[in-house]
Amino acid sequence: MSHIFPRHTKAILPTVFRGEGVYLYDQSGKAYLDGSGGAAVSCLGHGDVDVTHAIKAQLDRVAFAHTSFFTSEPAEQLADKLIAHAPQGIDRVYLVSGGSEAMEAALKLARQYFVEIGQPQRRHVIARQQSYHGNTLGALATGGNEWRRAPFAPLMVETSHVSPCFEYRGRRDDESAAHYGLRVANELETEIQRLGEDTVFAFVAEPVVGATAGAVPPVDGYFRRIRDICDKYGVLLILDEVMCGMGRTGTLFACEQEGISPDIVAVAKGLGAGYQPIGAMLCSARIYAAFEAGSGFFQHGHTYVGHPVASAAALAVLTKLTDGGLVKRAAEMGERLNDALVSAFGQHPHVGDIRGRGMFRALEIVRDRDTKEPFAPELAKHKALKAAAFEAGLICYPMGGTIDGKRGDHILLAPPFILEDRHIDEIVTKLQIAIGAHL
Repeated sequence: MSHIFPRHTKAILPTVFRGEGVYLYDQSGKAYLDGSGGAAVSCLGHGDVDVTHAIKAQLDRVAFAHTSFFTSEPAEQLADKLIAHAPQGIDRVYLVSGGSEAMEAALKLARQYFVEIGQPQRRHVIARQQSYHGNTLGALATGGNEWRRAPFAPLMVETSHVSPCFEYRGRRDDESAAHYGLRVANELETEIQRLGEDTVFAFVAEPVVGATAGAVPPVDGYFRRIRDICDKYGVLLILDEVMCGMGRTGTLFACEQEGISPDIVAVAKGLGAGYQPIGAMLCSARIYAAFEAGSGFFQHGHTYVGHPVASAAALAVLTKLTDGGLVKRAAEMGERLNDALVSAFGQHPHVGDIRGRGMFRALEIVRDRDTKEPFAPELAKHKALKAAAFEAGLICYPMGGTIDGKRGDHILLAPPFILEDRHIDEIVTKLQIAIGAHL
């Protein structure tokens, strides 16, 4: 009998035994192609010797030193390298242990920034429907994932939610992509005015929406309009790149493709590539200067922030992503993956949309391709597809509630950047088995 408290008490899971390249192996020796990188985490695959060497070398020096007493060489070097590749204006790095921590830190930093500069009346945060920003209470409240929020609603801070930029579901037949993007972006301005122009401290968004809606990219111009609105009303723009960042969409920071810079950006998952728990909240020089000129103290912190071993691992990962050319490879192989998915499923009667960027792709599953009508939620098609793919030896990331938290199913793919053409063929073949069995 296990004493682990699992994610689901009725699920019986195999025990992972080892990992190598794009594969994980259970104790029986069965291989599973990690087509989702876990949860878009394992960008380097499994068993990378450079990263494990960096971890071991750091353990031989020092495993832990609390950041109230010391900084560390790997943390400093990691921050330097992140800033060297960060969007314009981003200047400081706050290292944490994961994505939820990074987003919680971002929200608290944004709020305290306005306290520091004498605008304590700014208390509202605006985010988008069908978003997900983490499982801690502040991040959960900010997200628009209804089924995740529902049990904890009485505990959460009030957050406003505007429409996402979800072209497949939201764009009208009588409007261009550009007009659609402006229409949904302008909802932000309307909501700021409703709440009070000097009462909003942040707008939060994923540049490419992750698991909640399934690799949804924005239309061109949407985020430029969002940036303009934030600037007009003095609202901080927080971008959640926990899932879509660190090369996942084909550039190190997903927002690079939007031609904008945020005030605060959160990264995690691919930063550590699964080798150590780590995340980071990065902020602009302007925000840091306000703290430096004010109290000097960010009222936040966790025991393991700036952990030396985690930082050493992330530095090795980031070096391979940048100097090692794996971000570029993610962009190139992502296009090949997309082409293969379109070739195999582009005309399937129950695949309504194939979307994404880089090594971050999704198939939206529908009952009727012409009307975009989803399957009934009680059929739980995403669960059946996940189980069938897993049985075939493919780990993918299907989710339900794609449209509104209840209706809609999609399959998310986020494989390692070391993917080869033969692995793409294997992903498609095993998806065909799962989809053929249940659609």
